[in-house]
Amino acid sequence: MNRAPVFRSLFLVGLVSTVLLSSLTACTPAEDDSVLGSSESTMPAPNPEKNAYFGELHVHTKHSFDAYLFGVRETPDAAYRFAKGEAISHPSGYNIQLESGALDFQAVTDHAFYLGLIPAMHDPENPLYEEPLSKELQSLGVQGFTRAIQAMGTGELLALDSDAVHKSAWDDIIAAAEKHNEPGKFTAFIGYEYTSSTDDRGNLHRNVIFRGSSVPELPFSRNDSQDPEGLWDWLDDQRAEGHDALAIPHNSNGSNGAMFQGTRFDGSPLDAGYADQRMRNEPVVEVSQIKGTSEVHPLLSPNDEWANFEIMPFRVATELYSEPQGSYVRTALKDGLAMEDELGYNPFRFGMLAATDSHNAGGNPEEDDYHSKVGFADGTPELRGSVPLAEPVDGEAYATSKAFPTWSAAGLAGVWAEENTRSSLFDAMRNKETFGTSGPRMRVRFFGGYDYADGLDNNPEMIKAAYAGGVPMGGDLLANDGAAPNFLVWATRDVDSAALQRLQMVKVWVDKQDGPQEKVFDVACSDGLTPDPATHRCGDNGATVDTSDCSISEGLGATELKTLWADPEFDAEERSLYYVRVLENPTCRWSTWDAIRTGVEPREGLALTIQERAWSSPIWYVP
Repeated sequence: MNRAPVFRSLFLVGLVSTVLLSSLTACTPAEDDSVLGSSESTMPAPNPEKNAYFGELHVHTKHSFDAYLFGVRETPDAAYRFAKGEAISHPSGYNIQLESGALDFQAVTDHAFYLGLIPAMHDPENPLYEEPLSKELQSLGVQGFTRAIQAMGTGELLALDSDAVHKSAWDDIIAAAEKHNEPGKFTAFIGYEYTSSTDDRGNLHRNVIFRGSSVPELPFSRNDSQDPEGLWDWLDDQRAEGHDALAIPHNSNGSNGAMFQGTRFDGSPLDAGYADQRMRNEPVVEVSQIKGTSEVHPLLSPNDEWANFEIMPFRVATELYSEPQGSYVRTALKDGLAMEDELGYNPFRFGMLAATDSHNAGGNPEEDDYHSKVGFADGTPELRGSVPLAEPVDGEAYATSKAFPTWSAAGLAGVWAEENTRSSLFDAMRNKETFGTSGPRMRVRFFGGYDYADGLDNNPEMIKAAYAGGVPMGGDLLANDGAAPNFLVWATRDVDSAALQRLQMVKVWVDKQDGPQEKVFDVACSDGLTPDPATHRCGDNGATVDTSDCSISEGLGATELKTLWADPEFDAEERSLYYVRVLENPTCRWSTWDAIRTGVEPREGLALTIQERAWSSPIWYVP
């Protein structure tokens, strides 16, 4: 059976309808890292110079209403097994598994609203099974998605919803995290997704990650409040009760300008209290995932040649254009810096990380093993629009979803922490010592300081000296009598991906006359090249891709890139921030891999290749 016409209709109608619904208390280490059978004697010793840990803080299982309707039947337990390297089943009839090996940490983040409801309606042991709407959905099978979305709009689903259903699913999520948490080896965070939106369908979603085992009876959802400030109030209350947590905004690219707008949710002005509360609860932001990259947009940063990377131009779950202003992280950082300079507060002092947002109970952030996001709706190359349909539909050779082909094989969160435990990883996220990648496991280190001696980048005790003489990513550099800081930048490649091509420094500052500005500097180049002092760009290292088989240039690129850099345009009177972007040599995009495996030409209009990348959290200079 050719399912393309069915799922094209179901997904587009259904998801468009979905968006119409329109000083910190610390837990003890025992609470943070409790796990049956664990032993402190088996824990590796903490590393004061910190290790890079890679993980996933955004994955959905059968307990999410949309995932279940997309055919996903895998549980939180399966999601954690997937993160540990096991294979699990995909709704399209094949297994999925991480090619690049097990992760270091993960959080299952099912949607809090209608949590567990759709599975309960399909469970013969649950009283909801006999409800008329349940019977209707059961009889409709895959076509039940559209009917369920309609039932959300009419209130029929809400009438069946209950705390008892939510509690059962929430308890399952908690139990799976507690079962799989292995301090020192694998960290399983307890979490969920808060899924809010604006009336014009702008995405305001957040993932909520708890520090330890101490969590509330039920999660806070959009049915409690669609205003993110309601979530922050709740998080503040939970923290006072010993349930420490943080929220991670995601898909700001699809927010239609709402995620980083210059007013509150209700349109009233921002103030210092708003900024303090937001930063207390949202220290980091998800910069890349399946539904596109949110670092920068070419319309907002026309002088950045690498800004047009995996841009998903629509509001989430629609085919409506998303306004870039207020939707991208770099511009938010710029706007926040200007507010801080003029008004003394900054609601956008974010660190960065990345995730997948897979609704398949496991995300594959690998271009050559991409399974997209939403179960049987996009589980084949035909359905996600990278190859032609077996038979044209209404004269269309490709599946007509405009969104699917713009989605990405992304991403991963990187955290620098002393040990792989809940408390250590959480504290690092709170301190913004984090980075994100578009999928590969590149490692990025970034420090700033005034006392870094020449040759630090070749010092055997480089990292120890960097911590001793400065601050890591996420930190503040206070003015030092007009002195210019130095920045230590170091990146290493993922041995299973392409070599590194260049290290870049993204500078954002507030010019006293012209206001907020930005500039990209290449600071280290591969293959013996050096940045041009006039253009601040590396020359072309000659790396290419053969798109007939996706083979890449041999012998080009670097295993590591490292430098001690000083801003040639530094002004001690100007408020500024800096963050690092690392670019690999080009490789094939997932859509090109799909075409090659299917034996067809790559779809016209889609990028044949990409340059995978990583982003550090910023360092802020305070004049």
